[in-house]
Amino acid sequence: MPIHETNNTVVQAKKLSKTYNSRTNVLDRISFEVRRGETFVVIGPSGVGKTTLLRLIDLLEYPSSGRLSFSGQDTTQLDNYDRLELRRRIGMVFQSTILFNTSVYSNVAYGLKLRDTPEDVEAKSVSRALKTVGLKDLEQRYAKTLSGGEAQRVAIARMLAYEPELILLDEPTANLDPANTSTVEKAMQKAKEAYGATVIVATHNMFQARRLGDRVALLLNGKFVEVANPETIFTNPRESVTRAFIKGELIY
Repeated sequence: MPIHETNNTVVQAKKLSKTYNSRTNVLDRISFEVRRGETFVVIGPSGVGKTTLLRLIDLLEYPSSGRLSFSGQDTTQLDNYDRLELRRRIGMVFQSTILFNTSVYSNVAYGLKLRDTPEDVEAKSVSRALKTVGLKDLEQRYAKTLSGGEAQRVAIARMLAYEPELILLDEPTANLDPANTSTVEKAMQKAKEAYGATVIVATHNMFQARRLGDRVALLLNGKFVEVANPETIFTNPRESVTRAFIKGELIY
């Protein structure tokens, strides 16, 4: 199926803006689409609005103006009940991992219990998710005893357990050392392969963006400066500001 067809688009934004109080737009009339099955990586310095964009896509906040669609449905016109129903099809992992002081199994099963999932289905889903992120042997371990990398993989497994169509990852390895970063990235890639989900990652780690992205977008001053495949972004960017950011010459 041609990649440009509407039913191959999971997220579509048209002139999307977000303003807090009287501040200049955090997001300023940006338009883009995320294709089904791809990993779309948003890069940019801290504070440019990457997290805000993910929170809008996750329906945690409303845009100030513009339209945002998920799987062809305009989310800006929905009531709270319908927004909640759509959110059940989206999974988000935040930068700071928060786990309950219970077993790894219970943490991963949390979203399934909220959905009144039958116990046999729950057990299979938790087992599959933990196996995907390489933690099947730790399901009875207490979450508070895990390393930072293990905890982040549990957070990913908790999200995978209910099989979201869209996965949102906000600076997923920002607090990890290089070895744990590599382990978590491998878990992210396996998750995408195993579940066939569409993935959006927000990161300031340019090396990570190059490793993971099918397409990469640079966000600055509320707008996408450039959207292209990683090879173009990192070796032959079209825009001079992209080139300056990649070289570390951009002062923001």
